[in-house]
Amino acid sequence: MGTEDRIAELAKILNESSRIVFFGGAGVSTASGIPDFRSSDGLYSKKLSKHFTPEEAVSHSFFVRHTEEFYDFYKKNLVYPDAKPNDCHIALAKLEEMGKLTAVVTQNIDGLHQAAGSKVVYELHGSVLRNYCMKCHEFYDDKYVTGSEGIPTCKKCGGTVKPDVVLYEEGLDDSVISGAVRAISDADTLIIGGTSLIVYPAAGLIHYFKGKNLVLINKSKTSADSSADLVINDDIAMVMREALALM
Repeated sequence: MGTEDRIAELAKILNESSRIVFFGGAGVSTASGIPDFRSSDGLYSKKLSKHFTPEEAVSHSFFVRHTEEFYDFYKKNLVYPDAKPNDCHIALAKLEEMGKLTAVVTQNIDGLHQAAGSKVVYELHGSVLRNYCMKCHEFYDDKYVTGSEGIPTCKKCGGTVKPDVVLYEEGLDDSVISGAVRAISDADTLIIGGTSLIVYPAAGLIHYFKGKNLVLINKSKTSADSSADLVINDDIAMVMREALALM
């Protein structure tokens, strides 16, 4: 079955479904010009004379011990204020508007699903758009953080402002997890896109799916391909746009 036939099959599934959940990873945002931060070379800190992997640079312990270096990496590799929603984000927002898609569960932190118009979005790893003072919990947007020199500090109390992003070594938000689990458990179709399903605990969420159609859209193969009803190894923005056009 060629890609065109697979997209036609996806359109048929979308037409027949009424409780679709989309579970997405970094591949969903690459068409918006946001690279997966893991593809960066990490960080060389002159001050510490050490090289850090991307995972180390966005870990909780690195944030605590080397806050300035953390922000150096974070601002360059995790915040993309000019990024716009792509055809995948737009298609999902339309499916929700049509009453077919019940939720988006995302590992991304860029807020592009909401920018496209999606209302029910479970952000497993938080969002760069929300930042809070660690002392008084005053809210700051992404522009405040990217526009500040070095470590962003609170205008009210002088405390350190921290992004509402789940760093390595930090636990996921319980209410976000339970919302995502509920949505996936109730879904008749689960579309997994733009993720290699390597990052846990997020990847474990697919085990809650008991519905009819499991669809995987990713440029490369994933560990769940064998259990999927439909696998499309192609660009997710194109696939979702074309599938919606066929509905």
